[in-house]
Amino acid sequence: MIIPHKGPLNEEQLAEVSSIAAEFNCTIRPIQGAEMSVYAIIGDETSQLLVTRIEGLPYVNRVDRIQVPYKVLAKENVHGQPRMILGGKELGKDFVVIAGHCAIDPKNPNLFYETAQAVKEAGADALRGGVWKPRTSPYSYQGDAKALEILVEARARTGLQIVTEVMEYDEVKLCIDAKVDVLQVGARNALNYRLLTQIGQLTAGTGMHVLLKRSIHMGPVDEFILAAEYIAGSGNSNVMLCPRGTLPTMNGYRNHPDESITQLLKERTWAPVVVDPSHSVGKAKYVPRAALAAAAYGADGVIIETHCHPVQGTGDDPKQSILPMVLTKLIPELRLIAESAHKFAV
Repeated sequence: MIIPHKGPLNEEQLAEVSSIAAEFNCTIRPIQGAEMSVYAIIGDETSQLLVTRIEGLPYVNRVDRIQVPYKVLAKENVHGQPRMILGGKELGKDFVVIAGHCAIDPKNPNLFYETAQAVKEAGADALRGGVWKPRTSPYSYQGDAKALEILVEARARTGLQIVTEVMEYDEVKLCIDAKVDVLQVGARNALNYRLLTQIGQLTAGTGMHVLLKRSIHMGPVDEFILAAEYIAGSGNSNVMLCPRGTLPTMNGYRNHPDESITQLLKERTWAPVVVDPSHSVGKAKYVPRAALAAAAYGADGVIIETHCHPVQGTGDDPKQSILPMVLTKLIPELRLIAESAHKFAV
C-alpha cells in the first residue's frame, strides 16, 4: 500500500510508480479514501526490491505491507476506506435499514409504490426492489426490465435511494444509466468473478454502492472478502458484505442463519456488513428476531423484505415479507441494539 507525502499522485508520478510495479508483474490501483488518497499494489508485493524502489521515490511517504490476500478491503488499509452514505446515514457509524419487495410486479406498479411509501414512513433508509430474479426453476417468474422504470419512479416519489439485483453485464449497464444507487449481487452470482470484476470496472468513479451477498458455497470470512475484493480491486471500493444464510439448511428455516459471522468479518475488513434476515430464515414470523440478532452481532444494517400485501407479491414475497407495521416497530429496536452492540466492537 503506497502512501504519498501529501495529496494524490499526479499523472507523471502515477505513471512512474505503475512502471516500476509492472516490472514485478503488479499493477497500481488508486483508492480515494475518506481522509486521503492511497495506492494499492495489486499482485505479489512481497519483493523487497519492489518496496525499496517505490519507497525511494521523493513523493512517497512510505509503503505499508498488508499481510492478507485482500489488499483494498483489509482492515489495516484504514486510509483506503471510503465514506459510504446511504439514506443520509454513514455506513459503519449509523445503522442502516433497507426494505421493500423481493420482486417488482410490472403489471401492478401501484403495489410497489404503496410499499415504497410505507417503508419510508416506517423509517427505512433505502428501498429495495427486484427487477431481475434468478430462479431455480426456469418456469418461475424471472423479472422484467420494465420494473426498473417503476423502481426509479418510486425513488422520485419517496426520495429513498434504490437497491436492485443484477446478474449480467447488460443489466449493470442499464442500472448505471438509470443511476441506481446500490447494485446487489445475489448468492448465485457471488462466485461469478468475471461479473464481479465487470461491476467494479463499470461502476468505478460513479459513487454507486455494491451489496454482495454470500454464496451458500462460500467460506464465511476470507473467501467472502476475496469475492468482494474482485469488485474493490477493479475500481469500486464502495462494497457492503451481506450474510444471507448458508448451508446446511436448518429444519424450519430456509437456510442456516449466519449473522454471527459479522464480527469475524469486522476483525478482518473495514467493509460494512449488512445482513439479510429474510432469506436467512425464509419465514416472515422469524424475520424480526433474526434482524435483531444481526444488530446484536454488530451489523451495520439489514436488508428486509417488506410488502403491504405479501399474498399478492411475486417471488419470495408471500412467504418471507414482513408488513410495514412490523417494520415500524422493528426499526427503533434495531437502532437501540446496534447502539449497545457498538460499545463492544471487535
